[in-house]
Amino acid sequence: MQEISVYVFLGFLDSGKTKFIQETLEDPRMDTGERTMLLVCEEGEEEYAPERFKVKNVAIEVIAGEDELNEGTLTALTRKNRAKRVIVEYNGTWLLQQFFDAMPENWVINQMMTFFDAATFISYNTNMRQLVFDKINMTQMAVFNRFKGEYERMDFHKIVRGISRRPDIVYEYIGGKVEYDEIEDPMPFDIEAPVIEIEDRDFALFYRDLSEKPQSYLGKTVKFKGMAAVSKKLPAGCIVMGRFIMTCCEADIAYDGFALKTNGLAEGIETKDWFIVTAKIGFEYSPAYRKEGAVLSAESMERCAPLPPEEAVATYY
Repeated sequence: MQEISVYVFLGFLDSGKTKFIQETLEDPRMDTGERTMLLVCEEGEEEYAPERFKVKNVAIEVIAGEDELNEGTLTALTRKNRAKRVIVEYNGTWLLQQFFDAMPENWVINQMMTFFDAATFISYNTNMRQLVFDKINMTQMAVFNRFKGEYERMDFHKIVRGISRRPDIVYEYIGGKVEYDEIEDPMPFDIEAPVIEIEDRDFALFYRDLSEKPQSYLGKTVKFKGMAAVSKKLPAGCIVMGRFIMTCCEADIAYDGFALKTNGLAEGIETKDWFIVTAKIGFEYSPAYRKEGAVLSAESMERCAPLPPEEAVATYY
């Protein structure tokens, strides 16, 4: 089957998706001669004006409900319109996995962009975190429409970067000015320090960075507060030291940590005991991972009180 290029535009109602797609189809440079299907999964206040399209052979199809979003429907619509290119305005309340599951085999995503109304983004992230996470996690670009000078960019930047380092971030101001986010993303701890000290609020960032780039930490010493996990499957004198981490929402909270050789520095360790640990970072096979990974060798272990409940779960934002 011939591959069909798919362009997916994500975001909530009134975020600017329709306006962007309309302007894209009004651009004569987008007229490649391919038959295009515009798949609308959400109908907001703004409607399309096909009479202004400069792209010829555009068929608009509406997916009215989640039950219609399936491979059979999408395949039938593709054949009906003989589409060679598909543009999707996706429903902001539907999870992206539903679309991935429904995609015909010959559909290939070429681009994915997410739009937010800057005025409501912070509130949406607080109250609908799972949906915000879903729309940022796989996107190539996050666009904040109706941005104002009094908004603090770092508030938006931190939320996006806490979810993914992949997307470009764009601020489109009222009036049309567009600026790209150029804020650097250094870690909130000094990886070159003699002892890398991890603040309680930064454990999730440390966990992810060390997991993704273990060679950058090889041979270095780190100090952090964590909760022990003990297992009979681990060698004597070896435990896991980590924290509960929330990636997206409460439903995905899970314990994550690193294999730690205690070196006899603490006795009678039980699961859920808390310690302040100073350890040297190595890289080797461990039964804790059933593969090679970061293995810490304790230089000191000091028992401590657990973090209070509101701080005990580490987050990326």
